[in-house]
Amino acid sequence: MPNKYHAERPQWDKERIQALRHHLKLTQQELAEQLGTRQQTISEWETGMYQPRGASATLLTMIAEKAAFKYEAKP
Repeated sequence: MPNKYHAERPQWDKERIQALRHHLKLTQQELAEQLGTRQQTISEWETGMYQPRGASATLLTMIAEKAAFKYEAKP
């Protein structure tokens, strides 16, 4: 059975992560708590040091869909 979050998973770059967090009106710490990770990890994603992968990327997608987050990349 296909996983809808895996099939159409957006690329979670630093701009998209920060835009989602602002859309949700959360601090880095609050988003980290929702994802079960550290605030430092959120900071590292938002600075582009690392990108979320695996379960973290899937959780971001699920949170974004639940919040009706629509991200449009700038050309």
